This record gives sequence, structure tokens and C-alpha cells, in this order.
Amino acid sequence: MAFNNFGNNDLRSNSYPTIIDVPREGTASLLSKVLAITAVGFLVTAVGVATAPSWATLPGLIIVLGLIFGINYARRAANHGLALGLFLTLTYFMGWEIGPLVQRYIHNFGTGLIFNAAATTGLGMGVMGSVAYLFNINYRKLTGIAGAALLGLVLVGLVSMFFHFLSPDTYSWLTLGVFTLLTVGDFARIRAGGDGQSAVSLALSIYLDAINIFLAILQLMSGRRRD
Repeated sequence: MAFNNFGNNDLRSNSYPTIIDVPREGTASLLSKVLAITAVGFLVTAVGVATAPSWATLPGLIIVLGLIFGINYARRAANHGLALGLFLTLTYFMGWEIGPLVQRYIHNFGTGLIFNAAATTGLGMGVMGSVAYLFNINYRKLTGIAGAALLGLVLVGLVSMFFHFLSPDTYSWLTLGVFTLLTVGDFARIRAGGDGQSAVSLALSIYLDAINIFLAILQLMSGRRRD
């Protein structure tokens, strides 16, 4: 999938710190809200995956992209209730987008592969969040580098669709690298106070990071089983 919440990453304000200098306890409440919203989002996504019809990928993608713009609009309008509702709607249709793919993995490899990929993703997200909270990180610089790398990854993926010079596993490793940087940057932004963004907007970034990491891990684990 390889996309992220570009709207949130591009809007910066010089009134917020670029180097983390906020006491950890000062952002604990924000972090807990972000994680709670994200966790509910993943539960809704599971429902979306379970109910997704076989043709749901393209409609799900279109709806998800539209809802990302809707959430950014609601954030600018400071309508947090609307933003939360749109986020939960997005997480359901994300289940539609990835549902047919996940169902194929289940059919070919069983549910154990899905649980292992989800557990690995959760553990990895926890490690990356800990890194962001333990070290002083310039999240704007990091997310800027990761954003450029993501754009390159998308372009390489599009070119590879025609010339087939990149294997799915190689692309998945590259995806993991890019979204690892984005995830650390997004957690570091929360650690710095949120950069003026709401808990919903921050949760959207973390959620999209995790979805992309999950899909990359799923591909890599399935590749090992094929071998």
C-alpha cells in the first residue's frame, strides 16, 4: 500500500519544538489517547476485514483516501468529534481495502500467519515507541527524510510493476525500513507535544504506519513459508 498521512506530515509550525524537550510525563496523557484511539481503530479494521467482499479493495482504497482528506478538514475546523467519527469509518474501510488480500493469505497459509504478523507488528511498534521516548530525536528532520524515502519507494514500486526488477520481498524490506523511520518520527512528535495536532490526527499517522508495516511483515512471512 505504501502511503501515509501526508496532510499531517506536511503541515508544520515553527512554534513547536523540533528537538524533544518536553517532560515525558507532560505528554503521557496525549500518548494514552493516541494509543486508545488507534487500538479501537484496529478492532474496527478487523471487523472490516471479516466483512469485506472479494471486490472491496479498490472501493476501500478510494474511500480511505477521501476520508484522510476529511479528517484533515475536520482537524483544521477543530471538530474533534467529526474527526474521530471519520477516523473510525476510515478504519472500517481500511479493512475492506486489505480484506481480500488478508483473506487470500488465510486461505493459503492459515490464520496463524495473520496472528504472527499482527503480533510482530505490535511488538515492533512498541519498540519504536520506546526508542522515540528514550532518545532526543528531531522528528521533523526524521519524518522529512522518511517522507522523501516513501515517495521514492512509491515511484520504484510503480516502475517495478512494468519492468519487474524488484522482488516482492525486497519491496517489503524497503517498506519496513521507510515506515520504521516514519513510526519513530510520529512517536517522537507525540513525545514533543504533538506539533499542534489532535489525538485523532496523531492516531491516524500511527495507524497508517502500523498497517503498512503489518502488510510488509505478512509478505515476508508468507515468502519464508513458500520457500
